[in-house]
Amino acid sequence: MRIPLSWLREYAQVPADATAEDIMADLVKVGLEEEDVHRPSDELTGPIVVGQVLSLEKEPQKNGKTINWCQVRVVPEGQPQTLTGDGIDPSGVQGIVCGAHNFEVGDKVVVTLPGAVLPGDFRISPRKTYGHVSAGMIASVRELGLGEDHEGIMVLSDFGLDAELGADVFELFGLSDEAAEINVTPDRGYCFSIRGVAREYALSTGTEFVDPVSRITVADPAGQDYPVRLEDQAPIDGVPGCDRFVARTVRGVDATRPTPQWMASRLRLAGMRSISLVVDISNYVMLELGQPLHFYDAAKLRGPIVVRRANPGEKLTTLDEKVRELSTEDLLITDDRGPIGLAGVMGGAETEVGSDTSDVVIESAHFDAVSMGRTRRRHRLPSEASKRNERGVDFALADVAAQRAVDLLVELAGGTTEPTATDVREDPAAVVIDLPEGFASQLIGVDYTREQELAALAGVGADVEEYDGGLRVTPPTWRPDLAIKEDLVEEIARLVGYDQIPATLPVAPPGRGLTRAQQLRRRVLQGLADAGLTEVLCYPFVSTAQNNRFGTPAEGEEVAAVKLANPISSEFGYLRRSLLPGLLDAARRNHGRGFRDLALYEAGLVFEPGEQVGSAVLPPLGAKPADEVLEELYAGIPGQPWHVGGVLLGHEAPAAAGYAPRAWEWSDALDVARSVGDLLGVDLEVAQGAHQAFHPGRTAVLSLRSGEVVGYAGELHPKLLAEQDLPERAAAFELNLEEIMAAAADVVVSKPISTFPVSTQDVALVVDGGTVASDVLETLREGAGELLEEVALFDVYSGAGIEEGKKSLAFGLRFRAADRTLTADEASESRAAAVALAAERHGAVQR
Repeated sequence: MRIPLSWLREYAQVPADATAEDIMADLVKVGLEEEDVHRPSDELTGPIVVGQVLSLEKEPQKNGKTINWCQVRVVPEGQPQTLTGDGIDPSGVQGIVCGAHNFEVGDKVVVTLPGAVLPGDFRISPRKTYGHVSAGMIASVRELGLGEDHEGIMVLSDFGLDAELGADVFELFGLSDEAAEINVTPDRGYCFSIRGVAREYALSTGTEFVDPVSRITVADPAGQDYPVRLEDQAPIDGVPGCDRFVARTVRGVDATRPTPQWMASRLRLAGMRSISLVVDISNYVMLELGQPLHFYDAAKLRGPIVVRRANPGEKLTTLDEKVRELSTEDLLITDDRGPIGLAGVMGGAETEVGSDTSDVVIESAHFDAVSMGRTRRRHRLPSEASKRNERGVDFALADVAAQRAVDLLVELAGGTTEPTATDVREDPAAVVIDLPEGFASQLIGVDYTREQELAALAGVGADVEEYDGGLRVTPPTWRPDLAIKEDLVEEIARLVGYDQIPATLPVAPPGRGLTRAQQLRRRVLQGLADAGLTEVLCYPFVSTAQNNRFGTPAEGEEVAAVKLANPISSEFGYLRRSLLPGLLDAARRNHGRGFRDLALYEAGLVFEPGEQVGSAVLPPLGAKPADEVLEELYAGIPGQPWHVGGVLLGHEAPAAAGYAPRAWEWSDALDVARSVGDLLGVDLEVAQGAHQAFHPGRTAVLSLRSGEVVGYAGELHPKLLAEQDLPERAAAFELNLEEIMAAAADVVVSKPISTFPVSTQDVALVVDGGTVASDVLETLREGAGELLEEVALFDVYSGAGIEEGKKSLAFGLRFRAADRTLTADEASESRAAAVALAAERHGAVQR
């Protein structure tokens, strides 16, 4: 919200020398955030004055263009020119070349004299052009930064202005004014108005506030100005979409009159474009009071105005000329022909006010904030009206704002009106909040006095009544956000001063630090970073297809997932069951921007819904829920185990002179996955497996010694990579970090290093081609007994010398005893026992 200082001064005691920075510093004290400062004079400087065209000679040019050689007087006749400088004529008459043709001799115009600077750092100086020395420029609206109109130069009479020659244009157009821009939080919708900000400024500075409402005399609502009916057939959560509608009619309006410059200047500085007098009055009242208005051309209305929900299949062409498919949740303004506006968001094109409008019907209504917010999001239609309506507008303001608009239309547009108003209303029940004595002090930690509490609550406009146990408070109508006692405490803390709240750091209890789970997670994250991988953080929002593909190894199986009630995108409306969708999105985005070699990892939560999702029981505020209520709440929370995953793309190192880097492959993903187990002191068993997201035959399944599967690693499926616009080869892994951490020992005991020598022996076994090598390896480990220190597969061979359908697996076995040097016979005996068990279980034959 931009606050022109001249406008703020009408309702608050702002010092004459106060700057926008000063205003924002005061508003910060009451919780309004500063954003920016807007000063037209920052981009527009130098001598810019009112001039009058004395003569105009049209001179055709060889290029087909006709220019005007003008003599323009810039000081009153008979008075000397007080300005000096290169190009300033002491006679007060400037010779200027102008290419526009929308003015005549005698017209008063805006003249930028040599030395002036226009927006865009355009500097005015005498220059020779078309055979003349042009000492200045006759300016257009756009060149002055006052608007986008560039149909010609700015003739003052077209704007209803008449000023003395030589008058300062900065003062004439309010260009010396400045605006403070603040950020208005969703609960402070009343500050989307000069009225609301002036009240907050007065509270911050302890000065007087003049409510603009007090200057407006509202018409008697007896009788009916224009017929209106409220017929909300489907209120949301039982709350009617519109509970007050004020209608006023102003006749004989001259819509072609120019907007007064003081109004246009304020609108412009407040960030709104001046459009036409009637539209500008609507916007002016909204900015001043915070009540959105809508004006209808009375001649285009057909029958009474009816506020209702949309019927199935209805459409509406809004003011932006777009045809909108309406939802049955949309609240509409209708007449006998059907929809004529999206209530509280945007009007319809059929009843738009134009230059030929003579009779205007004013709508000033109070709408349900929830309904307005849903309509705005549904149609992706932000507007100044919806911005205010969805944050809550003052119920009591509708008739006042309508009267303010009527008064301005009568004064500025020459209209007439009857002293009656249509006011259809369903007054909401008054909100009364009990604030127990001492509650604010207990909650905030500051000893507030009764006087401080009374002053703060009275300052926000609340009616306060004292009783034995505390204060009984009725919030003002412009504060719909004040609903519970905690809201009142927040206002007390804000207005007494946040700086009064002591900053006390809690003392950490001794002997505590990171939890076991935090320590283990950090160990894994640091270990992966040390290994050269880059950590990323991805959104947990995925599609149904992504969950079904990555959330289960079996193809075609539907995975249960947590559905979001209000997703940021309808495409990604579920919480993830796997980290890989986000990692692949990150890989694709980086790869598309030229980063070809990637090793990314992420540790985060996945979401696994149980039989119950959510809870129908919502405990009240201010009291600890009963144990059974807590159990019900916890039962509805989905499981959220920690996973860790990674994607390897491209090469493991950058290319260098004399070095050809190796491409990442499935074994690298497996190594990284196994390193997670190593970091936690957990041996992960590896076996060939299958997963629909991974390449058939290049997929490893990882499990604990107990047999519980904790993850997959390998090469991603080529079809998946093609869908993701990624290279045809990429590796990935994902592990259930929660399960691995649970299997980790609390204390890792290091084995002593044996001083006795090791005895190594190799063995090659011929087995069926379908036998899994890891199964044979485990059999050898079991059969060799306690003397076996390590066994590893180092070769797989099939071909010449090996029977068709068979393969040779070569293992290296390392033997060592803890208390003696092994003899060759002891090692051979253990080796033979291992081979015998492999022959028994797998039909292995030693080569």
